[in-house]
Amino acid sequence: MTAKLDYRWRLRQVMASQEMFSTAALRPLLAERGIELSGSQVYRLVTERPERLSLKVLMALLDILDCSMEDLIEPIEAGAAAQPRRKAAGAEAGIGDLRPKRANIVS
Repeated sequence: MTAKLDYRWRLRQVMASQEMFSTAALRPLLAERGIELSGSQVYRLVTERPERLSLKVLMALLDILDCSMEDLIEPIEAGAAAQPRRKAAGAEAGIGDLRPKRANIVS
């Protein structure tokens, strides 16, 4: 019997590993490669699991983040995808210990 497979979308984690913590930073990089997406489309691409994805967008993401498809798309068993996603208030889901550097404000 064949196992039913699903996938985990890891764009947010890959961006965080490259110290890219803002979805807005991705939009001009996509535009340089001919991919015109609105701010809300880029936000949904990063924060949600896409059901349909253009291969041009995927190739642009791989080029921007200098990663492989295995880094962005993790195959998993179908039952493992349905995990509760609620976190405590203020907890950043999905990027582990990676955090942006604290800004120093000089007046």
